[in-house]
Amino acid sequence: MKTKISIKDWDNMDKPREKLLAKSKEALSDAELLAIILGSGNREKSAVELAKEILNKSSKNINALAKLSVKDLMNFKGIGEAKAISIIAALELGRRKVESIVLENKKISSSKDVFEYLLPVLDDKPYEEFWIVLLSQSNKILSRELISSGGLTGASADPRKIFKIALDKLAASIILAHNHPSGNLQASESDIAITQKISNAGKLLDIKVLDHLIIGDSKYYSFADDGKLNF
Repeated sequence: MKTKISIKDWDNMDKPREKLLAKSKEALSDAELLAIILGSGNREKSAVELAKEILNKSSKNINALAKLSVKDLMNFKGIGEAKAISIIAALELGRRKVESIVLENKKISSSKDVFEYLLPVLDDKPYEEFWIVLLSQSNKILSRELISSGGLTGASADPRKIFKIALDKLAASIILAHNHPSGNLQASESDIAITQKISNAGKLLDIKVLDHLIIGDSKYYSFADDGKLNF
């Protein structure tokens, strides 16, 4: 049976906490940062080894890790409810940091601006959500609104609900967005149909639909960039 070498027995410069203090947070690997959150490992593995196991199961992808639930994390030996909650809380703080940085610049000038604004709320969702971004006459963000949440295969988008919100907020234009949890960014026939329906409704109300983004796996597809909004 493999004997676990405790982190306490490591050289100080190899211990995550000491390494962060002596160098900087940037000097630590993802596994070392996660190990600090964990605090301890299990009988067979140190906190760093356990962190590596968790990251490996998430394809070494922080976004994939953020999709895990408390129950998912508790499947790892040595992860109880408290540690699982700590991991999720830390990842949520990271998400909110990204969101707050984006909010400092609230004017939309490209599809990339919209993508960066919505990525924190859409990228790690295990199910589809449909959102709208409401803009002023000068393309400043008024707000973003969740229209619907669906299952793994889709979320509905009721034009009546969308434009009621837009009229209430005095929006000059809107941007549509939804996620594909599979990571496949190809627009489906239903995506194209609902975009056309909402765009045509907007023309009647003089509220322009500027774009529709599909977000998945930290990437996006833009109807406007692809010239698919000329309905």
